[in-house]
Amino acid sequence: MPAIEPAIEPGAVPSAPVGAGVGAERRGRERRGAGWRVAVAAAAAAGAALALIGVPLGVYPKLACAVLSPGCPSGPLQEPRGDLPRLTRLTPVQAALSGTYVALGDSYSSGEGVYEQDAGPVNDGADRCHRARGSYVPLVAKAHPFTGGSAFYACSGATTRQLLSGQYGQQPQITRVGPSATLVTLSIGGNDAGFTDVLTGCIVKLPWSSACVDQDAAVARRIAELRPSLTRVLGELRARAPGARVIVLGYPRPFPASPVRTVDNLSVADQRWLNTVTRKLNDTVGAVAAEHDRGLAGLGAPGSVEYVDAYEAFTGHEAGTPQPYLNSLAVDMDPLTVNARSFHPTGDGYRRFAELINHQIATGPGRPLHNYHLTTP
Repeated sequence: MPAIEPAIEPGAVPSAPVGAGVGAERRGRERRGAGWRVAVAAAAAAGAALALIGVPLGVYPKLACAVLSPGCPSGPLQEPRGDLPRLTRLTPVQAALSGTYVALGDSYSSGEGVYEQDAGPVNDGADRCHRARGSYVPLVAKAHPFTGGSAFYACSGATTRQLLSGQYGQQPQITRVGPSATLVTLSIGGNDAGFTDVLTGCIVKLPWSSACVDQDAAVARRIAELRPSLTRVLGELRARAPGARVIVLGYPRPFPASPVRTVDNLSVADQRWLNTVTRKLNDTVGAVAAEHDRGLAGLGAPGSVEYVDAYEAFTGHEAGTPQPYLNSLAVDMDPLTVNARSFHPTGDGYRRFAELINHQIATGPGRPLHNYHLTTP
């Protein structure tokens, strides 16, 4: 039987055999791929030509601005002018002098030992607080160009609590400190330990009495109680002047390290004990200051708390030596009382304190300060 050919409608294209269709499709893809490669090569060549022409003509910034118009200037393009803001770490001296110097504390800062020699009160309330120009405070203030000047509010007899609450009807010392303060000096703790009464008990006694050293347990308790109150004072200073360097000054050893004779009714044993008590007080104050400063350093916070150990500062010039830096016992006969200047620094003693403070200002806390200055263009 003859094969029957499939009918082909008019105008239709006869389909190719299956094998022939696959080959034709592959050849079509190859032709299209070759065409794409030619187009890419042509585009690359055109891009290179545009780059050579466009860069010197500033075409690309203009094209970018056309696409990102909100971020482009409306006028002609200009080169940026000036520098970016810059942070510079301050040196210890720069940090201390960049604002106001505020002096707080007790009689060892107020100038009790030279107050009676003073020509007149330093400022309001100085007659009650016995602030004297012969103290180390005015000497430090004059030695440095503090940008914000200085303020002197130490008060004789002050305790840590009175720094916060006030005394003699005066404004609390702590409130004299504000954000502009960049250096604060402070001596405190002796009155918390009851040193005035302790000395009186040691002096006003029978020569052979042990009344002086018998106060040891009570004094040790009061020194231990000083820690939380001093911590509170330092925390308050930090809150009021976050960037300030706070320099806490310790107390000098009042008698020679190895006393050999009685001084002002104080036996050799009494003098040794008073030296030991002074050392314990200094160690407590120094430990609280160091603890506070470690916290600031650990947080990377500005400011510092720096302890100046003055225990050996008067070596060779203690009470009872030929040229003492401490006043000897002074008794007021009417009424019969121990004068407040007794065993407080002389003019030479306060000048020695000024040397210690000035040295500390220059050297700093012994660690990098996190105080910075922002320079704007």
